[in-house]
Order: sequence, then C-alpha cells, then structure tokens
Amino acid sequence: MRRTFFALLILLLLPATAGAAGLPYARTMDHVFLTKDGVDFHMDIFVPNGENRKAVWKPGDTGQGLAIVDIGSGGWSADRGKLNDHETAQVYNILCARGYTVFAVLPGSRPDYTALEMVDHVEYAIRWVKAHAEDYGIDPDRIGLTGASAGGHLACLTAARMDSGDPDAADPVLRESSTVQAVGIFFPPTDFLNWEGKDFAGVRQLIGDILIAGGAEGHSEDALRAAAKAASPIYNIKPNMPPFMIYHGDADPIVPLQQSVTYVEAMKAAGNEIALEIKPGGAHPWIDIPFEVIKLTDWFDAKLAN
Repeated sequence: MRRTFFALLILLLLPATAGAAGLPYARTMDHVFLTKDGVDFHMDIFVPNGENRKAVWKPGDTGQGLAIVDIGSGGWSADRGKLNDHETAQVYNILCARGYTVFAVLPGSRPDYTALEMVDHVEYAIRWVKAHAEDYGIDPDRIGLTGASAGGHLACLTAARMDSGDPDAADPVLRESSTVQAVGIFFPPTDFLNWEGKDFAGVRQLIGDILIAGGAEGHSEDALRAAAKAASPIYNIKPNMPPFMIYHGDADPIVPLQQSVTYVEAMKAAGNEIALEIKPGGAHPWIDIPFEVIKLTDWFDAKLAN
C-alpha cells in the first residue's frame, strides 16, 4: 500500500502532458562546454518558459535571473541516465518552475577520469556559465551548485577549490571565477579514509580508479591513502566556504549517513554555515524525494536572494 501511494504521488508530480509542451522549460541537449584532449564534455541547459508550473512545485519567479549548476554524476559515471534520474526526482521541473536556469553538467566518468579531474571539469563548467551569463539573462554572482551521491561529492570538492580566475588566461572562460554562492546536495561521500562499515581495503577496491589514474593496482598503501585524502571533501574544508544544505536518508545502503554527519561537524568546526536534514527511512534515493527538492529550492531562494 505504501509503495502504491508513493508511486501515485510521483505521477501527480509529473507534468500534466507528455512532451516538451508539458514542461516548464525549454531544453538544449548535449551542449559542448569544454573540449579537452579531443574529448567533448556536455551539459543540458534548461531555460524556464513560464509554462505548466504545477501548484505542488510552489511555482513563482524567485529564481528568475539565477542559475543552478547540477552535477550529473552517479557512482562517478556521467551519462544521460544520470540526468534522467534527476528528471525523475523533478529537479528540473521544480527549479525551472521557480524561474531558475539550470545547467546540468556531465563531468566525465570513471575509469577515464579521476575524481579530481572531474572537479576540474565542474569548475570549468561554472566558469563557462559565468562567461555566458548575459546570453541566458542570469546573474553570474548568484549561482547555486547541486548534485547527488557522487555529484554531491564533486560539489563538495568544487566548493573547497573555488578561485577568482586568471585574468591573463588566453581562454576567456578561465578568466571567470569558479565561485558559487550556495551548495545544496544529497547523500554525498565525504571521507574515503573513514567509511562506516568498511575498512580502507574495501573502499580502495571500490573506488581505486577515481583516486589514481589507471586504478589502485601497483600503488603503495601510502600513495593510495594520500590520494583518498586528497579526494575526500572532509580533508579539503577551509573557512569561508559557501553555505551548504545536505539531505541524507538514515537507511541509505550505499553512502552511510555517517558521511554527512561527520562532514557537517567538520564544516561547523571551520566556521562554515551548513545544515543537514535526515530523511527517516530514506534510502539512496527515496521515492518521495521531489518533496526534498522543493525544500532545497526554497533554501536556494533564500540563499541566492541577494
């Protein structure tokens, strides 16, 4: 009965009609924002159209002129399936119904790229959005960053590495800053050296290829631990990071809730603003997660208001 109820609930959240005419945005698919070593990196761009904004999404214009960069990565793989997952969670419907322009970035996949290389690509995407802010009518100084699971992990690392850009760069995109003003994420891995229920050997086996190019084989324990520390958001925290909002289920079978709890403690100890909302019974993800997306959009409304 509970599963049937939530299945019906999701159907109620979906647009009333099929196809582009039933959506609150116009979508550009597979836009190339970066070409690196002969490889194109893509984003989908969702521009609000003011149409079909269902009441349950709390539609309005609070996000007008604002942007959200959405990191489409799950298990450190980036493909259209990850963007489809975000569609199912109503991320683009809800944000665009509020007036936000959303840039859904695919930052590359394992084993071709390490986590830190993926962060490089996310940073470039943020700079690209700022370089093209006038084209999309958005404020380059009011941008939010979001992602779930691996996407949340990459968002944490990106927020710790933000810089003001290189004014002398030949590439005009690199002259832009990679700063964002708010980070709202779901169930992020944050500490590869301290993973509840799993020793480092187990973690290394699962994610060696995102730590070191080519994988863990042939590398010393010390080298792998150093790489794991470098790729763990909890060890990259610094003061004056943007405000954070995290949602995490207490029944997550993939990323333990401990990963968010300890990260929040460390962020607060560094003087950063961060909040954690725990979803009772929430897995990875949970079926009524669109309601948390609505809450997150409310939070972005507040943090990006001025």
